[in-house]
Amino acid sequence: MAIAIVGMMDEREQALSLIKERIEQHGHKALLIDISIGTGAIIPSLTAEIDHGELSELGGGPSTGLAEYLPARRGEAISIMAKGLREKVMALHGKGDLQGMIAVTGLTGAMISLPAMKELPFGLPKMIISSAMALPVHANKYAEFVCVKDITVMHAVVDTVGMNALVRKLALNGADAISGMVEGDVNTGLEEKPSIAVTEFGFTDQGAHYIRELLEEEYELVSFHANGVGDMAAMEIIPQGGFQGFIDLVPGAFSEYLLGGNRNNSGPNRLDIASELSIPYILCPGGFDIISCGPVERKDNGDPLWESRKLAERKLYIQEQPRAHARMSAEELEFVTSSAAERLNRYKDKERVKVVVPLRGFSSLSVEGGPLHDPEADKMFANTLKRSLDPGIEIIRIDSDINSKEFAVAVAETLMKTLRRKSLEC
Repeated sequence: MAIAIVGMMDEREQALSLIKERIEQHGHKALLIDISIGTGAIIPSLTAEIDHGELSELGGGPSTGLAEYLPARRGEAISIMAKGLREKVMALHGKGDLQGMIAVTGLTGAMISLPAMKELPFGLPKMIISSAMALPVHANKYAEFVCVKDITVMHAVVDTVGMNALVRKLALNGADAISGMVEGDVNTGLEEKPSIAVTEFGFTDQGAHYIRELLEEEYELVSFHANGVGDMAAMEIIPQGGFQGFIDLVPGAFSEYLLGGNRNNSGPNRLDIASELSIPYILCPGGFDIISCGPVERKDNGDPLWESRKLAERKLYIQEQPRAHARMSAEELEFVTSSAAERLNRYKDKERVKVVVPLRGFSSLSVEGGPLHDPEADKMFANTLKRSLDPGIEIIRIDSDINSKEFAVAVAETLMKTLRRKSLEC
């Protein structure tokens, strides 16, 4: 087994060579992979175990490399190399030959390396050293990778070309880090419990805690932070299997997508996460009461969301300067609920889908005395759900709020009941 070291040897040979040497000093086999596309000026003195020509051919390009694609077809060259690297890395992993992966890159190398890292399973050590990852203009693109997989990012600050004291330290730290991750990847000897996925955020943390307490004796609860990027991670990881059930306590990213709020990263398919799975899916309306709309200064700058939905005229909760939340109106909640019902109605096995409704508040903000309390708007959810949802999907109404022990008991019991039904069918 080996640690793959990935980078453009015609640009970063010195850093790659130092990382290789250091990893071997730790007693690990190092596998150097060259992803050069012809942009650099270095004629490498080091020989890669897997060269750029092999990767080009795997990606559908010429075996001689991709220099001929430059400059006019640079985007195509990047795509070919990324595909070839992904194919090679996954083949190595499939044969049990890969312990970890470390890449040293700029912008182009990051876009070549990250798709391969994203394909590798959760837990397998993967690290990228780059000064490009912190660029705000590229943040959304990089988020497609680093927000959905456990990729360790070492921000290089300086460019990693050439060799100097800073690059040397980055290379050595990176090599030591990936080696330590590999060495620490051992069986703990502890028996793993079946896992249940759950979404939560700050305004439902208490309810999520009670649910964990009720289930943790038999199950491990794996939480996804429903902040938008956490929803993206849930959409990536949960469909891969490994979970016995999914408690979607906070599906609010779906409503944010519909209404234009800040947590809209996951798009229109947010409620489809478990649609093709056979596990129980318990949906609660956490976050279906608010629109994340910070920072609050947007209200004075002609912001389209604030203007179109007249948010300044509503009940607002200013969490802190960057974060603000507006109360959703009854009309908006009706639209969100009917759209959610339409999504749930597509589930083929409707008996494994349950909706548990807290009648006294969908978050800590909307309970009685809370800054966004609006019971009349909340009623719209239950009424629209009853009208729109397929009769084959059970609705459980609880006369309490989402952070109460009573609600947590109802969620846990609903999950266990659905799991027992699934077990009897098997």
